[in-house]
Amino acid sequence: MSIICGLPLLECVYCIGCARWVWKRCLYNAGHESETWGVATAEEFEPVPRLCRYILAVYEDDLRCPLWEPPGGYGINPDWLILKRTYDDTRRRAPPYLLYLDHDHADIVLAIRGLNLANQKDYAVLLDNRLGQRKFDGGYVHNGLLKAAGVVLDAEYDTLKKLLEDYPNYTLTFSGHSLGSGVAALLAMVVVQNRHKLGGIDRKRVRCYSIAPARCMSLNLAVRYADIINSVQDDFLPRTATPLEDIFKSLFCLPCLLCFRCIKDTFTSEERKIKDPRRLYAPGRLYHIVERRPFRCGRFPPVVRTAVPVDGRFEHIVLSCNATSDHAIIWIEREAKRALDLMLEKDPIMEIPAKQKMERQQTLAKEHGEEYAAALQRAVKLAVPHAVLPSQYGTFQDSDDGEVSSGESSRKHSWDELIERLFDKDESGAIVCRNTAATSDNCGGDDDGMKTVAM
Repeated sequence: MSIICGLPLLECVYCIGCARWVWKRCLYNAGHESETWGVATAEEFEPVPRLCRYILAVYEDDLRCPLWEPPGGYGINPDWLILKRTYDDTRRRAPPYLLYLDHDHADIVLAIRGLNLANQKDYAVLLDNRLGQRKFDGGYVHNGLLKAAGVVLDAEYDTLKKLLEDYPNYTLTFSGHSLGSGVAALLAMVVVQNRHKLGGIDRKRVRCYSIAPARCMSLNLAVRYADIINSVQDDFLPRTATPLEDIFKSLFCLPCLLCFRCIKDTFTSEERKIKDPRRLYAPGRLYHIVERRPFRCGRFPPVVRTAVPVDGRFEHIVLSCNATSDHAIIWIEREAKRALDLMLEKDPIMEIPAKQKMERQQTLAKEHGEEYAAALQRAVKLAVPHAVLPSQYGTFQDSDDGEVSSGESSRKHSWDELIERLFDKDESGAIVCRNTAATSDNCGGDDDGMKTVAM
């Protein structure tokens, strides 16, 4: 009898929990997380619409006779196109991509397309992951995306190395959309960890722009690599806290999955989420294009906000009929271009003298450096697992690597094998880092110049 009387009470608790989840997770303002962020400048946001057009160019079969070019074209000189890979070239183990030598901006760009809904192999890359399956550089990353990054680097190692040697003043930029954004982010991480294999390229020359990124790395890595990885957020993919593999595998029982997430998220504190080292996040510095307002119809003049947040990295779902359409690269390119045009109207940087423009760039770099250092300190303060602070005598161990012997640097290594060599399997079959001196840097081992936060 007492059990029967207690059922209404349990139902009330369940309804209250569901109502709280709906309020916090669904009826959420898209711009809430970024409302305290600073406004991005035209100098730092200028590459975004241009790189979006480069990614769109990957979809074309022939760039000399384009079929779907956006207004104003792709901005690509076909004579400067180094190579363009299709699914057949990558054996469907990585998305198609192109390598472009951008002389106008002194940049070597590798642009990767997004998820192909008609290609089963793309789903295989996306679903090749389990929570805590792959550890890298003291954190966790998406296993399938890391393998795809290894495929791309293994194929283009010689070409990239030669281009960097021929153009020592050019930057190396990885960019991608959706699925390709995760591959691009992990490409940048692997290259930074193994810069000696590309002629000792300076860390400052490596950049990454992830457009509408997937959650691909743990929080400590997302903050630590914020100096080279930039994410342009939409309101769909980065907010899917439920693992994507669970969503695709549960299409026939999606209400059950949502009910489970409702109960779990209601009783999981934000502090516990932050301290879960296996939880994946959108990578690097975040740029949020805010173009909608709560309880308003239509689009408003876009405003771009940017920060390196530790908590509040797009953890809440936004209920919107435009969430999935806003994820499309063509819409992001249009809104990014529109936002950049508005920035240039307010602050015409093209008319600024070269000396003042250089001073502004130096000031912007200093501000970003201070914001980056503050984010690292906050990660340590919040006890994020494996969060570290650089030593006062240097930076992270991967930023001042010495040169290796010419014989070792000249040999061609398989990047896929290099990634695999970073890990071992224990008796239970779980992947663990090797405890060798040769791989301690890549697996996030501590050294004398770093302070590690205990989990």
